Amino acid sequence: MNRWLALAAVVALSVAACSRQGVPPPPSAPPAASAPGVLAPPTPATPPPAANTPSLSEIEQARASQESADGAAGEKTESSDASLERMAALPPDAQLPSGRWKAGVNYDPVVPAQPTSVESGKVEVIEVMWLGCPHCYELEPYVRAWLKTKPPWIEFSRVPVMWQGPQQAHAKLFYTLKALGRADLIDKAFDTIQQQHNPLIADSDQESLKIAQAWAAQQGISAQDFASAFNSFSVNSDLQRAEELTTRYRVQFVPTFVINGKYTTDVGKAGGPTQIIQLVNDLAAYEHRR
Repeated sequence: MNRWLALAAVVALSVAACSRQGVPPPPSAPPAASAPGVLAPPTPATPPPAANTPSLSEIEQARASQESADGAAGEKTESSDASLERMAALPPDAQLPSGRWKAGVNYDPVVPAQPTSVESGKVEVIEVMWLGCPHCYELEPYVRAWLKTKPPWIEFSRVPVMWQGPQQAHAKLFYTLKALGRADLIDKAFDTIQQQHNPLIADSDQESLKIAQAWAAQQGISAQDFASAFNSFSVNSDLQRAEELTTRYRVQFVPTFVINGKYTTDVGKAGGPTQIIQLVNDLAAYEHRR
């Protein structure tokens, strides 16, 4: 019972902050007396945005309502300013879109651009998220509505972030459900974690398996089938890919969106949940026209 309560505390504390600095340790270790706050956004060196672009104060407010990873802005391997300087050397037809959205303020270029896994003519959009993240859950209605109206040439996928133990355990649950052909249950798991405050994980892989098996049985999945998928090669491969993607894009906040391997953005940078959907659409449309 104590172990279960400790794990519930992990998820409860994620409301305040979820980062490599802010995410509480795995439940085997007691949480700190006071969880660190969400990291403050770096002050952009670019000119103020246009009138129709969210103001910096709005961006800061939005940033405060999402999950963050550890490390201050200065600790990044390459700053946004340095990235923009490198992008400026590109030919005109390869430079970033301009207008309403400002590079380095609303989104960051990925330098060098990363390969995608979609066919020619498609644009890849990835949402890096965490089932234990209340801010990811708050964005879900916007994402689900967008999925009903997005153009068919956008290939969307979710990738669970792989920061620490709790995120890794939820990622394994995420990919186990996909391996079972029950991706529909990912949304139900999300609801269970966020609405019922049942984390569906424990402080060890085996304990997590038992808890998830019991929950899956309520959804009509046998314990044996769940265990086979949980320990499968395909799930381990998916976890390795998620780990690599988390590192490759230097994911500092969830939810974070990656557009066609070339741009990253988050709710704080975009200015809010409605704005991030608009920004993803605009960057994806720009990529599709290229």
